[in-house]
Amino acid sequence: MLSIHNTLTGKKEPFESLVPKFVRMYVCGMTVYDYCHIGHARSALVFDVIRRYLEFTGYHVEFVKNFTDVDDKIIKRANEQGVSCETITTRFIEAYDADMGKLGIKRATAEPKATEHMAEIIELVSRLIQKGLAYDVAGDVYFQVDRYLTYGRLSKRRLEDLQAGARVEVDERKRHAMDFALWKRSKPGEPSWESPWGLGRPGWHIECSAMSMRHLGETFDIHGGGMDLIFPHHENEIAQSCGATGKEFARYWIHNGFVQINKEKMSKSLGNFFTIREIFEKSEWSEDVTGEILRYFLLSTHYRGPLDFSEQSLKEAKNALNGFYDLFTRLAETGQGSTETDHDLQFAVGFTSEMFNRGMDDDFNTPVAIAVLQRLRSDVNKLLDKGLSTEARKIAREEFRSLGNVLGLFQSDKWQFVGGKVVTPGVAHLKLTPFPPTVKVDQVSPETELSEAQIEQQIAERLDAKKKKNFPKADEIRKFLASHGIVIEDKPDGTSRWKR
Repeated sequence: MLSIHNTLTGKKEPFESLVPKFVRMYVCGMTVYDYCHIGHARSALVFDVIRRYLEFTGYHVEFVKNFTDVDDKIIKRANEQGVSCETITTRFIEAYDADMGKLGIKRATAEPKATEHMAEIIELVSRLIQKGLAYDVAGDVYFQVDRYLTYGRLSKRRLEDLQAGARVEVDERKRHAMDFALWKRSKPGEPSWESPWGLGRPGWHIECSAMSMRHLGETFDIHGGGMDLIFPHHENEIAQSCGATGKEFARYWIHNGFVQINKEKMSKSLGNFFTIREIFEKSEWSEDVTGEILRYFLLSTHYRGPLDFSEQSLKEAKNALNGFYDLFTRLAETGQGSTETDHDLQFAVGFTSEMFNRGMDDDFNTPVAIAVLQRLRSDVNKLLDKGLSTEARKIAREEFRSLGNVLGLFQSDKWQFVGGKVVTPGVAHLKLTPFPPTVKVDQVSPETELSEAQIEQQIAERLDAKKKKNFPKADEIRKFLASHGIVIEDKPDGTSRWKR
């Protein structure tokens, strides 16, 4: 039976859905003002595999993953680039979808946006005010945390301790230092909506409560996200949702661990911050990283533990996949077997299925599942050396394909190498696009978004200008890219990298 580590109770519990063989699951998605980094990739992959395993074991899964498309960071980015918030969010939602496609992440059943749920958000805030759990201060609406008596039960924090150690700027209008915004009064130049409290926009936490309850109901099975969301985001979601409905919000809370880079915390300040696109295109990682290699690597550590991202780890994942695809090539050949070897194959397949399910039933333990598949790979190779019938080979390949699909692996029959880049048929990967005709810096307005190929072309021209000591031209290109929100970082080895 499946058991899940429930952050709410702090222990592993048997999983029982509210409705037999039907699971409703909500996962907090991106705030869409920038490209996805490797931490986002891990979280997306964790819940993709959880969903896949639930479906594999016979559940119908209603999976909702939102987009936060109104937020302080989005407004700041839009103002910096002189464009609308919608322009920013549309750009990065499209980029997110492309990145998830490269990783083989299945689309959610619903992908709601906060801006499309203002009626639900306003109604939920109104309910909290009516129940005496929220109050309006000149157009700003706050949740009063000390009126919700079990505040802190998810994060295991006491309100008294939170107040004593609060690092929030004192707002004299708040009744309690930890009160949080449900609705924010509009400011000049910010997107705003009509409400009973005047023009304004929602706070971050209320958006997820409104969207999840709109699509999954007031009580659902699983709520997930990264460990960084436990407090305050998920704590506040529970308070406002349970406070409004008087019901349990989500029964099981699942949180994935952080990503480290060479055993250091990933951060922009340390210069070890990588987007998914950089890993595929511009980073110093292995030249032949594909979506499947990245998936294999990310699943090699249990989802709740820290994961160390390194070049060596990627190489190990690639080598492991090489071993599997070498085996699949052998299995595609016809062969002669014996009753004994074919029987041994059937036994190995049955044992693998049992142990794979046992591992995944233990809080989605993907390292165990992968180890089980590695053992089957070894066993099948030995049986092939002795001789396996064509039918037995098909059975073995189907077992890898079936169990691999739970992890998003092994759906192709062989590796293909094109121009030194590993290309796995049927598995999303990234190819460099040929440069378009030269971009003239005086013919492109700042409102025009440059493609990645155009940016790379400008970077190449700038490097060439620097080599020729044509520094005025190099500076002109740098300013041109900056006007489009592109920041260039020159590296000691003479190369450059860029970020939006």
